[in-house]
This record gives sequence, C-alpha cells and structure tokens, in this order.
Amino acid sequence: MSDAPGKLPSLNGLKVFEVAARHLNFRLAAEELGVTQGAVAQQIRGLEAELGVKLFERLPRMLALTGEGRGYIADIRRALEIIARATDGLKPQPVRLTISTTPSFASKWLIPRLPDFTARHPDLDLHILATDRMSNFQADGVDLAVRYGRPPFGPGLAVELLFEQEIVAVCSPMLMAGRAVPETADELAGYTLLHDAHNFWPEFIERHFGESRQASFKGISFNQTSHAIEAAIAGQGIVLANGDFVAQDIAEGRLVRIFAGSMSGPSDFYLVWPRYRKSPALQTVIAWISEEAGKGRERALA
Repeated sequence: MSDAPGKLPSLNGLKVFEVAARHLNFRLAAEELGVTQGAVAQQIRGLEAELGVKLFERLPRMLALTGEGRGYIADIRRALEIIARATDGLKPQPVRLTISTTPSFASKWLIPRLPDFTARHPDLDLHILATDRMSNFQADGVDLAVRYGRPPFGPGLAVELLFEQEIVAVCSPMLMAGRAVPETADELAGYTLLHDAHNFWPEFIERHFGESRQASFKGISFNQTSHAIEAAIAGQGIVLANGDFVAQDIAEGRLVRIFAGSMSGPSDFYLVWPRYRKSPALQTVIAWISEEAGKGRERALA
C-alpha cells in the first residue's frame, strides 16, 4: 500500500481559488495576488475544468460559491494552513536570551542601543527583564545580568566590568537660560535638586562647595534614576546621574552639564553570567554590550 497522495490539482490554482473565495471578487483577488483579473479568471476556469465541477456562480455584480465550492474551500483552507505551518517549522527559530537589568539602566542605556543590535543580529531575540529585584539565573531564566555593585557577586559567576560610575550634574538648557551657573551652595539653593534613591547630593555639594549647612535646598525625590533624569529634561531641576546614562541626552542637546567636575560613585556596573553558560549567542551579546560601553568611554574622552 502506497503512502503517496493521489493526483493533486494545480497548487497555484488552489491558492487563487482560496483568495477568490475569500473576496468573492476576481478584481480584489487579482490585487492581492499581484496579477491581472484575467489571470485569476483563467486559473479558476482551469481548476474547475480539472475538477469537473463548478466552484463559483458568476452573478451580475458579484461571485457566489456553489455548494461544491463551499464544501471544497473549507478543506482547501485547512490544507493550506497545514502547508504554511510545516513551512514555518523548517525556518531557523531565533535564539532568545534574557538580560536582567535595573529599570534605569534598561531605559537610559540599553533600550536606545537595541536597534543597532537587532540590525546586526536578527537571529537573536532579547528579552529585557527590568527590575530592582535581584534576579535569579536559574529560577528567572536569566542568561546575563547587569549588576550595580562590587564583586564578588556569587560563586560560579563570571564577571566583567562594564563601566565605572561617574556622577555628573545636568539639567535642561531651558533651566539655565539667562541664569549664571551656581558657584556657591547658597546659589545652588535657588534651584530644585532632583533626587533618586542613591541621594548623592549631600556628598556632591560637600565636595564641590565645601561647608553647606547654612543653605536650605528644595528638591523632588524619585525612586528611579530614569524618572529623575526625565524630570531634568523637562526643566524641573538639576539631577545627579551616571554620565553614561545621560551621554545621549547631552549629545542631542536635551541636557547640559552645569559643573565641570564629577564624582565617582560607590559602585560600578558589571556584566554577570553563570560560568557554565558558554553559548555563542551569549558571547555575542556580551561582546556587543562591552563594545557599546567602550564607545561611550571613547566619546567621554573625546
């Protein structure tokens, strides 16, 4: 007994039949298929002749499926769907990797760079897990993490320095329009200070202005650095932020540095991943992130 299928009608004719049955209009079917209306009509006539049945009633203003046509189209659609699924199954599936980051790192550093990654590596799908919670590589299915802190981060983990934290003071150029850069703590008190959860302002003021106990500072606090940066872009005050987080905003004129000096943060940013994971896809992502961090350092030194 043979498993070979019986004689099949023209597969091209069946495709044209499915489109024409969906539109019940040869002109619309021709537009979808990118052929002439006459070519559609010819394919349908040939299929009807091959099958020995009439599939459409040609009415004055429209088409209608015959009883045979209605019964046939249901099976043909199922068969075409099976062929489409089988064909999709042959295509290589993208490799998916999950990166765990803080929300601020994701929004201010990683996401703006993703178009470059997807253009260079269309075969890799990235899932960004942005959370302040320390993700677990096994339980959360994380392949690579960006951690803010100091190593060691745990046994069995590989670590690579991404960039050191350099804290800079920035604000919208609108905020400084017609105003002088503050040179004392009292002058700085005339501005709204935008705080994030790290609250670097007391140390920054002490380092840059010395004694500041007499000054009274007004401020707005945010639990996410990215929100404080967005408030600064909107002209609501001055923010202390990682230089790498605001580099693009400075380059595009949304923010300006108001002091030449900077301050080193208490922790830095590291790439962390399990040592036993050595897939080519993971190494590609690590190399790309490291390359992007290197470009940021080069721009900062330029």
